[in-house]
Amino acid sequence: MGTALVLLFLLALAAIPGALLPQRNLNEAKVQQYIAEHPTIGPWLDRLQAFDVFSSFWFTAIYVLLFISLVGCLTPRTIEHIRSLRATPVPAPRNLGRLPKHHTATVAADPRTLAAGITEKLRGWRKTTRTTDEITEISAEKGYLREFGNIVFHFSLLGLLVAVAAGKMFGYEGNVIVIADGGPGFCSASPAAFDSFRAGNTVDGTSLHPICLRVNTFEADYLPTGQATSYAADIEYQAGDDLTTGAWRPYRLKVNEPLRVGGDRVYLQGHGYAPTFTVIFPDGQTRTQTLQFRPDDSLTLLSSGAMRFDPPAGTYPDPDERRKNQIAIQGLFAPTEQLHGTLLSSSFPALNDPAVAVDVYRGDSGLDSGRPQSLFNLDARLIEQDRLTKVARVNLGAGESTQLDDGTVVRFDGAVPFINVQVSHDPAQVWVLVFAMTMMAGLLVSLLVRRRRIWVRITPAAPGTVSVELGGLARTDNSGWGDEFERLTERLVPDVLDGAADDTAQRSREEVT
Repeated sequence: MGTALVLLFLLALAAIPGALLPQRNLNEAKVQQYIAEHPTIGPWLDRLQAFDVFSSFWFTAIYVLLFISLVGCLTPRTIEHIRSLRATPVPAPRNLGRLPKHHTATVAADPRTLAAGITEKLRGWRKTTRTTDEITEISAEKGYLREFGNIVFHFSLLGLLVAVAAGKMFGYEGNVIVIADGGPGFCSASPAAFDSFRAGNTVDGTSLHPICLRVNTFEADYLPTGQATSYAADIEYQAGDDLTTGAWRPYRLKVNEPLRVGGDRVYLQGHGYAPTFTVIFPDGQTRTQTLQFRPDDSLTLLSSGAMRFDPPAGTYPDPDERRKNQIAIQGLFAPTEQLHGTLLSSSFPALNDPAVAVDVYRGDSGLDSGRPQSLFNLDARLIEQDRLTKVARVNLGAGESTQLDDGTVVRFDGAVPFINVQVSHDPAQVWVLVFAMTMMAGLLVSLLVRRRRIWVRITPAAPGTVSVELGGLARTDNSGWGDEFERLTERLVPDVLDGAADDTAQRSREEVT
């Protein structure tokens, strides 16, 4: 058990880097940023798998050793407990008066009849009766559930660790942003449908449970300070046969009230806004795009983001000319406009008076480069290389527009909410709950139940009477055992001739006090 405790401490210690350092499976960009900002220590931490702590070889080694240690600890304890359950209660000590709990009395009874009566009253106790010459001894023991609860607790801990490990191996978790009010929705048939996807070691992404959902409306309630009190989304989803019949099922998705279907859980995690811009090119053709902006202020939902517009076919027949006339927008969005001069900020998170402050660029926005780009920022290298040129900086309210020097019009049409949805699959979730409950039950049993023993020695005294001597011992904790012993004494030996307990009992209590 000492080894298991040391390994448990090492496991907690090994998890600290996972909390302090960015983890690759959560945010690859932050890991690369950390390595770039710490060119000396960053690569060394990467070699030591400090950015993949919970899948690293050293964390796995501690985890496996903890399993082995717990099994090695619990196996002999279980065998010993089974042996103790099958063993006969030990004989009475020679001198019962030295025990912490002691009582003597003289009663008018037949020894055999009294022994049989005491044995009958010790229901629920494991007991045995021994007779030597004229002396009859009864040994009784109770409280085996204490050790059983302790063993159940530790086996449940072992099962909990196994269930968590199994959930990480066979489970997956994906996050995706879904735009409300007529947005396209999404289907979870492939990892490519998610904005970020974390798969277990045995998950290859080909056996995901297909779910399609779309968001009809989103509602949020705020305090006057702007703090959100609740938010919920009215969604429709398809799963199973619905995917072939085309039927949609309504559901009201709330925080901490996930949609459960096919072993998956769909959570509502957060929300924000997706502005809509329309670009009218000089020939009259238009491009409209609705794209989520990243909330930078969690209280007011002041958000930032970027958009890229490719000219429609036919506007610029020459591919090089078309590439040089792509439109890019980058700036801020405020759901409730608040201006400090020309500086835009937001005064409230609700969509009361939407406005944007944007820089409009023309040129090569990188759409044809094939290189991955940030969803919320333009490529700074394109701007530095003058491949993307700023042509306007403007504040716009909903419905307002600005015209560029070549006749192109950029119009801000407003915004709609979006929600961040997490789809989680953990086949071991039920087992985690079961083992957690059995852990608590085992812990309560081991704390509340006391292991205690009692011995009764019956010796013939004067004709027609017998001397009864009782001794009690709590094997673990004496707390509460004294009162129980007194009640047990009154129940086992009710007819006391001398009307009082022996002075030994009083002396014993004084010594204990």
